[in-house]
Amino acid sequence: MDGVILTPLKKIEHQKGDIFHAMKKSDIGFNGFGEAYFSSINQNDTKSWKKHTKMTLNLIVVIGKIQFVVHDNKSFFSIILSKDNYQRLTIAPGLWVAFKGLSIENVVLNLANIEHDPNESINIDIDSFHFDWNKI
Repeated sequence: MDGVILTPLKKIEHQKGDIFHAMKKSDIGFNGFGEAYFSSINQNDTKSWKKHTKMTLNLIVVIGKIQFVVHDNKSFFSIILSKDNYQRLTIAPGLWVAFKGLSIENVVLNLANIEHDPNESINIDIDSFHFDWNKI
């Protein structure tokens, strides 16, 4: 899907605790830095459709397992990210995104290219687009 980049990320195993890479300024998808924040989502809850008009999202699941769905008003792109599928999902402005928590505890990191602005995004109800969240 245009505007979506999926980047495998490096994990370095260490006997005292692993290292999980997130993003370098030389990576594809890096579009500047505005802020980094973590968001949690409860198991089986869905945070519904949001479209950013300026913000590029760089989403990395650091705890749990989360299903992300991106919609471009024509088709859907769906992926489950977790420690076992450790990748960065980059989503350009202008695309709808929603996500569902699949584990008991779920945390996603967003490395955004701009600072949060509540007037910069559009939110709509989960039922606005027909996507079957039970097909995983």
